[in-house]
Amino acid sequence: MDIFLLCVFLPLVTVAWGQYSDYYYGPYNYGDNDEWANVYRQGFNFQCPHGQVIVAVRSVFSKKEGSDRLWNYACMPASQSLGEPTECWWEEINRAGTEWYQTCSNNGLVAGFQSQYFPSVLDREWQFYCCLRYFRRNTFALTLTTEYPGHYGEDMDMMMYTYDYYIRGATTTFSAVHR
Repeated sequence: MDIFLLCVFLPLVTVAWGQYSDYYYGPYNYGDNDEWANVYRQGFNFQCPHGQVIVAVRSVFSKKEGSDRLWNYACMPASQSLGEPTECWWEEINRAGTEWYQTCSNNGLVAGFQSQYFPSVLDREWQFYCCLRYFRRNTFALTLTTEYPGHYGEDMDMMMYTYDYYIRGATTTFSAVHR
């Protein structure tokens, strides 16, 4: 039985090792724990370096700070098979105080965010920075992740653990009761 398992798993390990060396870019680097893209109740603009996309999102919530969140992001180059970005743009603004769902148009990948806090509704508006890659046409299927806070006040730490999975958009809920 042990020989059988070795024969089954050895080719898988070999393939995985070969892919590991082609696509390993090191651990996600959020910077120091105190390095956030924003401070509470303030706007921010975060963009990945040219040729990179968002692969991890971290957020902590504070009701005391206006029911706002601190945000932090990690970037990484996308798979080399996708080529270099040929065009980047800002999508339409998702207004504060509303529920929304948005993906990057033209099959783009999220490479940044811009956000402004509105104290009147205790919520943020969002704008995505998207990039299109054309070595071969992007044909990404959309899959909603289950890695999100189950309650509005929970912290979040979402990472793309698998290469060739990218962030293409986001959705939110809004409650006038909870703000």
